[in-house]
Amino acid sequence: MAFISLFEVIGPNMVGPSSSHTAGAASMALLARKLFPGEIAKVTFTLYGSFARTYRGHGTDRALLGGIMGFETDDLRIRDSLELAKEEGISYEFQLGEDENLHPNTADMEIQGTKGEKLFVRGVSIGGGKVKIVKLNQIDVDFTGEYSTLIVSQTDKPGVVAHITKILSEEKVNIAFMRLFREEKGAAAFTIVESDEKIPVEVLDKIRENPLVSDIMLVQL
Repeated sequence: MAFISLFEVIGPNMVGPSSSHTAGAASMALLARKLFPGEIAKVTFTLYGSFARTYRGHGTDRALLGGIMGFETDDLRIRDSLELAKEEGISYEFQLGEDENLHPNTADMEIQGTKGEKLFVRGVSIGGGKVKIVKLNQIDVDFTGEYSTLIVSQTDKPGVVAHITKILSEEKVNIAFMRLFREEKGAAAFTIVESDEKIPVEVLDKIRENPLVSDIMLVQL
């Protein structure tokens, strides 16, 4: 009888033994990778709850790193992601955190780029391979990546959201969900738009024309 590794494909869209601890972990890290604007030099992962207790046995570490490297959940390279990251010059570290208020399958990803870029992403694996991003930098957010997602980093001032919706309307983007998340009134904020179709990349430059917009991230379906 042939030996079957825990990291063989067991199901049509997953590498590893657990949809929450491997597929979910890979998905949240892949979302983080898509949000990051440059080439990645280093990632520090902080794991909480059951992620922290079982991450080696369930392959959560390999899945997270694989996602950061751009691997989909069914990519067999996830099994070798620790070694592949070293070959590509990506430095990584896994830390254990404690916070009883967080979902038990939570991972923080502190990403540093080769040109000094930085991004903090907190992801949650909610079961069945599904995930949520619940924090970007210091702002609490809530999106799944199951839709094309436009994330506009801005100053929370009147007129910015109207500017965004005007541009999207002109480009005939069908908005499924649109929400504003902010630190506090008048401070840093994110407008997050989810659409069930691809968002034209042309909207990015038009939205950037508003001086209160500091950055834009786009994750397509």
